[in-house]
Amino acid sequence: MRWACVCALLVSLSVPAVADQNDPRLPALFTVLSKAERPDQAWYAETRIWAIWHEYNGDKRVARAMRDGLAAMSAQRFAEAIDGFDEASRLDPNFAEAWNKRATVFYLMGDLERSIVDVRRTLALEPRHFGALSGLGLIYLQMNRLEDAIKAFEAALKIHPFLPAASQIEALRDRARGEKT
Repeated sequence: MRWACVCALLVSLSVPAVADQNDPRLPALFTVLSKAERPDQAWYAETRIWAIWHEYNGDKRVARAMRDGLAAMSAQRFAEAIDGFDEASRLDPNFAEAWNKRATVFYLMGDLERSIVDVRRTLALEPRHFGALSGLGLIYLQMNRLEDAIKAFEAALKIHPFLPAASQIEALRDRARGEKT
């Protein structure tokens, strides 16, 4: 575990040209996250991963569109948020976090089908995206698709063992078993 922490620290000191799901700092941080034995260790890695996923140091228009989308999302101006994330994903269709944020806004708006489409795009670009997997679990719960929700949460927990979903997974399994009988 110490080795993984040291590696993550050393890697986190380098600054990439463009930070996104392909950032060279991420593998070491995901190693720390998967090997975390305590929530505080997981929190460190999770916080750094989210920060990297949100960084965009390439095209200034993408960074501006993301900032605008995040500000609108925080203010619950969802149509504006969608516009910002649409612009970011149009300018850089390989930027996973633009798709993930748009999926989140669709979820908040109750448009679950469009949210699923964007979550799938996010996961195609960043299969380790525990936030997107956890979000997918929440979507499936709202759709009363318990087995799919459980699979999504379990996939997220393989990546991030201290997600809040961990405390609910057993209850979901019990509920799913109860519905099968």
